[in-house]
Amino acid sequence: MSTPTPPPEAPKSPLREIVDPFIEVVHAPRALWGINAPYFLEGFCYFGMLGYLAMFFNQHVGLADTQAGPMVGVLTWGITFAMFFFGGIADRWGIRLALLASFVLLIVGRAIMAGGPTLGLGAAGMWSTVHWVSLLGILFIVLGYGMYMPASYAAVRQFTNQKTAGMAYAMLYALMNLGGWLPTFFSPIRKSIGIAGSYWVFAAFTVVSLVFTFFILTPAVVKAAIERAKGERDDADRAAGKEKAADVAPKAKEPFNLIKWFKAHPLADPKFAFFIFCLIPVQTLFAHNWLTIPMYVERAYKETWPWISQNFEPATNFNPLLIFILVPIVTALTQKAKVYNMMIWGTLVMALPTFLLAIGPYPWTLGAYLILSTVGEAMWQPRFLQYAAEIAPEGRTGAYMGVAQFPWFLTKVITSAYSGWFLVHYCPDQETLAKGAGRMATEEMWLIYGFIAVSSTLMLVLAKNWLGKDFKTKAA
Repeated sequence: MSTPTPPPEAPKSPLREIVDPFIEVVHAPRALWGINAPYFLEGFCYFGMLGYLAMFFNQHVGLADTQAGPMVGVLTWGITFAMFFFGGIADRWGIRLALLASFVLLIVGRAIMAGGPTLGLGAAGMWSTVHWVSLLGILFIVLGYGMYMPASYAAVRQFTNQKTAGMAYAMLYALMNLGGWLPTFFSPIRKSIGIAGSYWVFAAFTVVSLVFTFFILTPAVVKAAIERAKGERDDADRAAGKEKAADVAPKAKEPFNLIKWFKAHPLADPKFAFFIFCLIPVQTLFAHNWLTIPMYVERAYKETWPWISQNFEPATNFNPLLIFILVPIVTALTQKAKVYNMMIWGTLVMALPTFLLAIGPYPWTLGAYLILSTVGEAMWQPRFLQYAAEIAPEGRTGAYMGVAQFPWFLTKVITSAYSGWFLVHYCPDQETLAKGAGRMATEEMWLIYGFIAVSSTLMLVLAKNWLGKDFKTKAA
């Protein structure tokens, strides 16, 4: 008599998708608390500092917008670059030491950045003493993040088993976004002590993360968590894993061949290369969240909506909260949609609200842009790696997923290179306006940005018959 097949598990409601991560994090073992709590604080510190960074270089270092934008880029793309070189430190030093060392670097970097302007280092300007000191602070922060983020994900991998890993990774994503929303309430502190003074506050919170990690993630806790997770993984796959390993004869290692390496590289696949690079235009809107939105809200709304101008933090930090809420809801509502169609519609919904800002600096256009563009982001961005995995040949998924991150690095570099120019010409500060060197024409700026962003959708539509046939599964 055959064993009856159990009924399929009912899909979770959007409300359960939101609530369950909180339940899981409350019941998480101590080792994961040692990762999750500092990661939450880092979301607050990183996004808080990033939202102020261009203004920091304007106000405290004396750089023009065209100079401040690339400096922000040095931090954002520098972190991506540093992870390439320092991602393996956790494997050599161990999780705990790598995390503690990264927090020390972050504290030093944030303190240096805060200290340069507040201590008074002479005249400001490009390549002045305060500028070099600020770049030194960024260097420490870049090195710290190059170690911190890979070490955090490595810790989750070592502390979890097959059943708990997915939720643990999801919690890191959720907590970083939730922490990134907290600077919404930071405007009273910023107005009281200035941006440089605020950086001292972020440095102090980083000290809290260091202390928390030191006392919660003790060597004994780390060892016990790794051993427990390893035992659980071994119990789950011992029989199948050993039998499979015994049946497969080891293959002789082939000598490295450069020509074969180039031919087998994911970017040698024209469909894959087109797929990831055509998303760069719409991804520029991510970078504008910290390169353009803070200055736009602070400057364009100064005369007509002074309260919004003086309290620009809610606009700058609204996206992480919406992503935290919308991703599970949108995923549940669109789980039957085809992947390629979701990519087209998601990029379109993300890009089109940019044209609302071309109407003018009104509260309703800003609010609609923030909400609608985030809905579009929630439609396609969480599935980005799924798209990469789906177009990858059998056995090459890992390589394709890794290379798929490269355009995000390029997006940070490209957008930071031109964002300052657009601010100077279309959204200048009061001093530039007083000199008659610029004009307030933010409508034109956002119209151009809208056409840039929507070009991703246009390319995807034009390539649908060529590329879309490789996306055969659904988005769920």
